[in-house]
Amino acid sequence: MKENKAAYQVVDECKKEMIHLWEELVTMESGLFCKTETDAISRRIASFIEKIGGRTRGISMDDAPDVLIGEFGDMTQPFVVLTGHMDTIFKKGTPEERPFRIEDGKAFGPGVLDMKGGIVILLYALLALQKIGYKKYPIKVILVGDEEVGHQKSSAISAIQKEAVGAKAAFNFETGFVDGGIVVKRKGLYQFMVEVFGKGAHVGNDPENGRSAIKEIAYKVLDIEALTDWQQGNTFNVGWIEGGTVPNATPAYAKIVCDLRCENPDTLPQIKQSIEEVVKKTYVEGTSTKLTPLIEAKAMKKLDASMELFECVKKISEQEGFGTLYPKEVGGVSDSAYFTDLGIPTLCAMGVQGGRNHTIEEFAIVETLFSRTKLLCAVLLALA
Repeated sequence: MKENKAAYQVVDECKKEMIHLWEELVTMESGLFCKTETDAISRRIASFIEKIGGRTRGISMDDAPDVLIGEFGDMTQPFVVLTGHMDTIFKKGTPEERPFRIEDGKAFGPGVLDMKGGIVILLYALLALQKIGYKKYPIKVILVGDEEVGHQKSSAISAIQKEAVGAKAAFNFETGFVDGGIVVKRKGLYQFMVEVFGKGAHVGNDPENGRSAIKEIAYKVLDIEALTDWQQGNTFNVGWIEGGTVPNATPAYAKIVCDLRCENPDTLPQIKQSIEEVVKKTYVEGTSTKLTPLIEAKAMKKLDASMELFECVKKISEQEGFGTLYPKEVGGVSDSAYFTDLGIPTLCAMGVQGGRNHTIEEFAIVETLFSRTKLLCAVLLALA
């Protein structure tokens, strides 16, 4: 298509700009619960959107980064959503410790893959489409700043769903997979904390009066991990444990933080009941246990309409020489769930391709920053 080639040319002309913005966003702080810093990224992105002809507004959050909304066209008509998150999983100061760099065709740095590369893709696809006079569908950008912590301190989920009403389709620019997988389904997430309160004692002079919180929680670790049901697709992980003070004192306190990935959200109430039964059971007499829910994220449903949208994207990718794609189902969660919850056909993991996100080895394949931008342009131009 003539329009495709024109959009691709714009992308090719902007490659250096794209890399520069990528580096800028990775360098800007946006770690866990960094409201002030992540709001600064939001303003930077908003200025880009406004410069290319879009309108922006923020949805204020008191204790979390604000939600950024960008709009192009008449939003009273069916529109397309481009969405993602601005925050990363890393602690404050990580961009200084591991600055953006490119080696052997790969980019490195905190959030380079998850998902600041994805933000660059959606922004430059918008730029290219605006330059060639795209008018086919109104487009709404929805970017949040606290996805990595499950919106614990914000009302971002309700904001997302309110803004999504009227959408024809949604594309999330989360981590792209090197194998060409486009995510059409994700598991749900439930994270919780278990605390055990025992009784401290001197283990030399008064051992019989101690009640070990560590011993009690050790049993509970095994019981919780045993709830994993591979056949049902429900997996538990006790990922954080702490307790005690010194070796010569009976530990009076211990805690664990656990993660559940759930295949079928309808089974979650029953699973929660099993967790509560583990918590109620006492192995070490004289200890008590407390359960605290932390994060709950919905599963991204596999919609028939999402599969139809995927087939469209797959065909375009093959026709335009961007490779063969396949529908992928994963355990990692994303805000795509809140679009499929409304019945909106949604594709996730449309971002730059790479691997090892959430680790210090996180990398993104530089060339896919450009190919994925072109793919998005082609998809939006062809969308029926």
